[in-house]
Amino acid sequence: MKLHRIFIAINLPEGIKTKLLEYENKWPELLASPTGGPARWTTKENLHLTLAFLGNTSDRELAEVCALLERVGEKHNPFSLVFTKIAYGPFDYAQDKPDAKRPKMIWAVGEKSAELSALQKDIQKTAGLEANQPFSPHLTLARLKMFELQRMELEELPEVDEDISISFEINSIEVMESQLKRSGSQYTILQSIPLGNN
Repeated sequence: MKLHRIFIAINLPEGIKTKLLEYENKWPELLASPTGGPARWTTKENLHLTLAFLGNTSDRELAEVCALLERVGEKHNPFSLVFTKIAYGPFDYAQDKPDAKRPKMIWAVGEKSAELSALQKDIQKTAGLEANQPFSPHLTLARLKMFELQRMELEELPEVDEDISISFEINSIEVMESQLKRSGSQYTILQSIPLGNN
């Protein structure tokens, strides 16, 4: 029996992805290069906002989940999401700043909203998942390579704390599959589920 690594996500318009990834050029010292560099930036096609991770899922389970999620989509109207900051992750939302520990990623931090929170909780519940911690909307723009970071002092890392205002409308959620390739994870949209009754 073939299993699929499944997650539910929000995909971004191409223009928004381009805007966010342009910030890669703001911190050239973080760029991965032949001589090193601690950050591996996400490719445009892999930028998404994860809402729930289902893990290994059979074909039958996948069909059931998709049918249930179509009903979830009908209950939630389209809404806007705003990215307000680019910072190291994990990000401490309570303090509105990166976690004090050694950073692992660079995030685009999203503004919490009642609409997004309600949608994410509904998806988790429908998929039979437990919400262990509050949902904090973020995109991973880059992953920091631990080997490179261990050769640096924290003081050597550039400050990444950029206030931004990039918004877009969320009209759908996507059922996606993750496949591990030699070049990294590859993500495929299996089904796009519109929000609202339209």
